[in-house]
Amino acid sequence: MSTDLKSNQILANLKSSDPEFVLETIENIRESGNPLILEGLCDLLHETPFHEIKKSILNLLSELKNKESIPHLIAAIKNKKYKNEQIDLIACCWQNGLSYNEYLPFFVDLVIHEEFLVSFEAFTVIENLYGQIEEETIEDEIIKINIALRNATDEKAYLLNGLLSLIRDIPEVQEYPL
Repeated sequence: MSTDLKSNQILANLKSSDPEFVLETIENIRESGNPLILEGLCDLLHETPFHEIKKSILNLLSELKNKESIPHLIAAIKNKKYKNEQIDLIACCWQNGLSYNEYLPFFVDLVIHEEFLVSFEAFTVIENLYGQIEEETIEDEIIKINIALRNATDEKAYLLNGLLSLIRDIPEVQEYPL
């Protein structure tokens, strides 16, 4: 079976009205899934009323190890459709141990502009970043953070000041491999 046919079958299975079958499908994705299925999983996360299905999807996303999944997860976080799931999706980023270093500006913007719980999760992603980041990017983000500090609430100022020390010392390799 081709990858596209297999992906389409998995996406169709996720739409089943049988919660047990959906949970079984999610478990199968864990074992042999591909990043293209992430949008279907995020749709299901958004639409399902079943707590166990939501929990299973979030567990899967927090254990991703395929770096090709990163842009798909970032797209879901940016998608206004998933606003209610945004905090959980951001938490999956720091939990799965993948490197989101090229998305540093995106996560800094979340810390600056979003409500505190979203900001806190984005801060935690930055806290767990590793890999090469252009010096110019770091300098741009420092400027952005310093500007944001001028009008920040006390709790945001705490996060922003923490970011200033964090982004100067992002390690080249993951310090605590999962």
